[in-house]
Amino acid sequence: MFNIALFEPKIPQNTGNIIRLIANNGCHLHLIEPLGFNLEEKSLRRSGLDYLDLANITQHKNYADFLNTMQGHRILAITTKGTGSYAEMSYQKGDVLLFGSETAGLPPDIQQNIPAKHQLRIPMQPNNRSMNLSNTVAIVSYEAWKQHSFMRGK
Repeated sequence: MFNIALFEPKIPQNTGNIIRLIANNGCHLHLIEPLGFNLEEKSLRRSGLDYLDLANITQHKNYADFLNTMQGHRILAITTKGTGSYAEMSYQKGDVLLFGSETAGLPPDIQQNIPAKHQLRIPMQPNNRSMNLSNTVAIVSYEAWKQHSFMRGK
């Protein structure tokens, strides 16, 4: 299946929604610290409902630890600064869909180390800054899954 990576997420409700999402679409969630909340927070548990036990989640102490773990996987950055369309990418099993924090996106040093052809964006109306993180993860992860005929399992 696919890997969803959240770089330093700040809003527990977004992460809770994403936990519920990945429990349903079979993706593996990677949380790159520091987090802006505790995984035991009430708001995270409320938005994730009872899906926390059904989700496949790994926490990484920092981005370097995450990269070490994900060696051999293609990393696709989903960013408003991307030039490629998320809908035109040909997704491969095991791809990492990397999303920045809600408040700052991906830092320039991380973005610069990802090839331009792997920096993807979702189209938006002119003059809009960004979309909600959990909505963005849903859009891109379901496109990747759709391209694989909604296969189940790992």
